[in-house]
Amino acid sequence: MATRRFMTLPRHILEGEKLHPEATGELSAILLQLGLAAKIISLEVNKAGLVDIIGFTGNENVHGEQVKKLDIYAHEMLIRAMDHGGHFCVMASEEDEDIIHLPPHQKIGKYVLLFDPLDGSSNIDANVSIGTIFSIYKRISEGYGPGTLEDCLQPGYKQVAAGYIVYGSSTILVYTAGHGVYGFTLDPAFGEFLLSHDDIKIPKCGRIYSINEGNYFSWPKGLKNYIKYLQANLFEGKPYQARYIGSMVADVHRTLLYGGIFMYPGDKRNAKGKLRLVYECNPMSFIIESAGGKATDGKIRILEKLPESLHERTPIFIGSEDDVLLVEKFLREAVG
Repeated sequence: MATRRFMTLPRHILEGEKLHPEATGELSAILLQLGLAAKIISLEVNKAGLVDIIGFTGNENVHGEQVKKLDIYAHEMLIRAMDHGGHFCVMASEEDEDIIHLPPHQKIGKYVLLFDPLDGSSNIDANVSIGTIFSIYKRISEGYGPGTLEDCLQPGYKQVAAGYIVYGSSTILVYTAGHGVYGFTLDPAFGEFLLSHDDIKIPKCGRIYSINEGNYFSWPKGLKNYIKYLQANLFEGKPYQARYIGSMVADVHRTLLYGGIFMYPGDKRNAKGKLRLVYECNPMSFIIESAGGKATDGKIRILEKLPESLHERTPIFIGSEDDVLLVEKFLREAVG
């Protein structure tokens, strides 16, 4: 117990690095900087009601959505925390229309950072859990100059690391480098992330389904049939439970720990759904699959989709393997 108590995020990252003799330490440095950025954003989120940082800025982002003040704060903080280490060649944020180049005086690195600075920001003023999602790739463009759009539009299976931070009743950072999923809870007493969820494995099936049922009449027939099936049947002798927070990072975090399925489908109004492939769905899918789960758009594995644009959207069904396979079955049968 004592060993676990003092397994900090930096110690865990550095001990993991020792298992890979070929490691240069760059990825470790990146993860440590992300941990620092998470602490700073968490501090600001926790005092949001006490300072003038909640509410809208009056502007719209690239998606035509009203921008929250905390969105911009988190966006700028992540850039400031990550643009000077010499590890990245390019970055991209859900809040920015185009790719983000590194300052001209900074060293250009071999990694690519994609991030959603504050997922679920529509819930900020209601004090509901929100979060940050990040995704790391190696550059594929040739040369040693600035990175390109091509570097940001890689299929999700090429990620070298991904993670998220949940700002809720406690601040939890979850990450994977492709070999296990680990969760760390921020101890406010001395400001360090401590290992709280070791080698997370998602249950093979679960009792919880998470979806915005207010869109029911816009869904395809197969999805309607699946929801009716869940409502009419039992899981281990008990009814299925519907849980929907409205922050993907919070809904998927619960799904990772308890099992079940999170769904954001396409519908009559939004054929590709509303979640972004590179900023949200790819990193979350990488985490869930690394924990033994599954993620699909209903037909294709999320991690195999080749992005065509930075802000491309995709339907997603993500969670326990058996639950995702079952919804895929209902979707296929309705089409067939």
